[in-house]
Amino acid sequence: MKYIKDFFEGARIAGVYLCKQRQSAVTKNGKPYENVILQDKTGTIDAKIWDPNSQGIEEFDAMDYIDIMGDVSSFAGALQLSIKRVRKAQEGEYVPVDYLPVSSKNIEEMYRELLGFVDSVKNPHLSQLLKLYFVENEAFVKKFKFSSAAKSVHHGFVGGLLEHTLSVTKLCDYYTASYPLLNRDLLITAAILHDIGKTHELSAFPANDYTDDGQLLGHIMMGAEMIHDAARKIGGFPAKLESELKHCILAHHGELEYGSPKKPALMEAAALNLADNTDARMETFREILEAAGDQNGWLGYNRIFESNIRKSSL
Repeated sequence: MKYIKDFFEGARIAGVYLCKQRQSAVTKNGKPYENVILQDKTGTIDAKIWDPNSQGIEEFDAMDYIDIMGDVSSFAGALQLSIKRVRKAQEGEYVPVDYLPVSSKNIEEMYRELLGFVDSVKNPHLSQLLKLYFVENEAFVKKFKFSSAAKSVHHGFVGGLLEHTLSVTKLCDYYTASYPLLNRDLLITAAILHDIGKTHELSAFPANDYTDDGQLLGHIMMGAEMIHDAARKIGGFPAKLESELKHCILAHHGELEYGSPKKPALMEAAALNLADNTDARMETFREILEAAGDQNGWLGYNRIFESNIRKSSL
């Protein structure tokens, strides 16, 4: 298959791609057509089926893998694909990993490194709570490894939740060495657990969209509930320790307007908020600059950073 990043104007494309979206529309002249978004691991492209009733256009839905033939053109400064033939692909005709954005880092290696931090927690109650999810719960581990950390903005790829969690945990580990007043066991546990609610907030790939509970409750609330449920399974889990751990989760976005039910009231909660924000912002910047390719000039105003941004000169 030819990856979307390698498409060029005038190319004839044939192969299997993920149909990310499909929507019926009508031209100004009243003629029906289909808007389609195709995706592979390198990106997406806007596609059109100008004659949906023509021979060779078979039935398919959004989130199907489809075998297409079409031509690439340019419209309003962007590439666009005109689909001439399409059919729903069958299992065995495609490898899903080719169509999903995936972490550039080795997922199994990252998970082993995260387990090293799990093993470093000495408090028996916190240690047991971590292992309930990250060692003993195979279904959770599989889902955690495959999940993204966001629908968009940062770490929105397979392995993104793991990559973000590991980065935040490493930052918190650094903080504990630099600021000895921090309770390392509490902070490391909170760092590892801070986004576990995202395994329920976002649906699995290829959709990677908000679930009903994600919309109604959000990952912060669900993460605190997951900690409460696990703590109930551990005999003698101190109520005060559970509250302090849940506070770190509830406050890790730092501000009420950013979705935190509470603002940090513990030093560990403040440290977790700083680590989470640092990794999210740096990854967001990395993704923007990477998407810009060889463009070295100003990239324009960015709403996240509230500034016109560009690469540094070196």
